[in-house]
Amino acid sequence: MNDKSQLSIPIIISILSLLAFSFMAFIVRVNKIIQFDSTVISFVQGLENSALTVVMKVFTFIGDTKAVIVLSILVIIFLYVVLKHRIELILFIVAIIGSAMLNQLLKYSFQRARPELHRLIEIESYSFPSGHAMNAFTVYTVISFLLWRHIPSRAGRTTLIIISALMIFSIGISRIYLGVHYPSDIIAGYFASGCWLGMVIWFFQRYQESRSRKRTYKTSTSKG
Repeated sequence: MNDKSQLSIPIIISILSLLAFSFMAFIVRVNKIIQFDSTVISFVQGLENSALTVVMKVFTFIGDTKAVIVLSILVIIFLYVVLKHRIELILFIVAIIGSAMLNQLLKYSFQRARPELHRLIEIESYSFPSGHAMNAFTVYTVISFLLWRHIPSRAGRTTLIIISALMIFSIGISRIYLGVHYPSDIIAGYFASGCWLGMVIWFFQRYQESRSRKRTYKTSTSKG
């Protein structure tokens, strides 16, 4: 895969995610996803037992804003102190803060009420799209993106992707299980985050490419 193809992948993902989110938003607006939401909620909440409830509460705590802030601080310290990456640090901060701001903007734009079917925890605010889903997708995807090239083995990279995917999925499912989100809230949250991350990573890679070209040009002119 050439450099131009690699650069185009994030923006393509961003556009596709935007289209997918727009579709989800439309069918939510016109109430064409009620049957899907009800079916998935019935299945997930049908698995309820005391042990699983504890597990789901743990995952929902991990996806909470306070836990995300703590995790983000640890990642920032790791990027700055251990890897000494300043530019990657900016990417991480912009991705996390931008995702949180986008989530609040979308919530107040759609103002979808949370489900009232069977809640195991109580929570206020609007439902669509899920903040936990956006938090999880943004945090674990950008961590995977930043750590990928620092892991030399295929097994290590595969493990990184599997762990990130499991965290994203589990945090999303926990919100459905606990009765505070519709499945469509979760899916839309993933797509909204994918759109934002694709755009941010695209700008990051363009900037990196520009810096690389400048260094190459300076090296060639100094030799000449």
